Amino acid sequence: MSGSSLDGLDIAFVHLHENSGKWSFEIIKACCYEYDEEWKKKLVSATGMSALDYQLLHTAYGHYLGEQVNRFINENDLQYQVQLIASHGHTTFHVPEKKMTAQLGDGAAIAAVSGINVVSDLRAMDLALGGQGAPIVPIGERLLFNEHDFFLNIGGIANISHNGDQQLIAFDVCPANSILNRLANEAGKEYDAGGAMAAIGNIDLQLLEKLNAQEYYGHGYPKSLSNNFGVEIIYPLIQGSELRIDDSLRTYVEHIADQIYNALKSLILLSNNLVTASADYKPQTTNHKLLVTGGGAFNTFLIERLRYRLHELNVEIATPDENIIKYKEALIMALIGVLRWREENNVLGSVTGAIRNSIGGAIWMGLEG
Repeated sequence: MSGSSLDGLDIAFVHLHENSGKWSFEIIKACCYEYDEEWKKKLVSATGMSALDYQLLHTAYGHYLGEQVNRFINENDLQYQVQLIASHGHTTFHVPEKKMTAQLGDGAAIAAVSGINVVSDLRAMDLALGGQGAPIVPIGERLLFNEHDFFLNIGGIANISHNGDQQLIAFDVCPANSILNRLANEAGKEYDAGGAMAAIGNIDLQLLEKLNAQEYYGHGYPKSLSNNFGVEIIYPLIQGSELRIDDSLRTYVEHIADQIYNALKSLILLSNNLVTASADYKPQTTNHKLLVTGGGAFNTFLIERLRYRLHELNVEIATPDENIIKYKEALIMALIGVLRWREENNVLGSVTGAIRNSIGGAIWMGLEG
């Protein structure tokens, strides 16, 4: 899969096992192939292309994905071991209110190049059923990481889910690494390693107030964000404040912490069957476990801010091993692909707002019949 932060293409070779409804997994090999500048430019500019150029890119990117799968197989001596490819692709357009989403990466091209069966278009069925099409990872969190109460993935967009007794609830929280990386790029860096630049900056309260006042944050779930929200609304707002880079980074880290705090508080209130609470409310239940993954888990300054803010909610942050931090989403895409192949529900309507659970994904036969 490819995330909105454009750091590269994540590929994981996963062994999944199911026994009486209980799933286990092993990430055998995994890596991230960085995009070169040409591919970054193509993916960034995709939404501004003509219909024909977009479709040509969709096809070309599918062939590129197939080539990278072949490269991964050859580099890791996995010939004849890969039984199925689950491809999320790269999200471009996401307009759930019109029941449409688009991910670049033609599944037929992947199957043709790799000679392996492919599952792609993982979100489309949920959108057709009136859902947000996102987040779709909670099905994997419930089946593979059920010992945790909450899950936070800090990628290009931060999203959160709650593993409740009755149902899973999940939604996109706010843009995250997609904005932090853009700001770091202005300083000539690919990203702010460990949050070092943000750590020496100062919070601009006026900008923070504008960021936190965005209409999206007041919406109830289910809800999801497109990449355009960060690119067209959040980033220009930060640029307009004309701050130093470290101050912009520090302010945006605080914004992320604010929104994650608000999201977790609302979920805890819900789990305690409360609708509203005073500002100084502290939950009675202790030891909520929050699993944090995604590139943002390596931003030590951001994690420090989260630990500080979430302490009053009695939320304990857990960071798993490096492979799961980096490749949890790729792992879950593999599971979603396997569930599709088995013709079992792989997207939860309770999470996305669709009228029902669904079996999502198009199948392309790379192997000869």
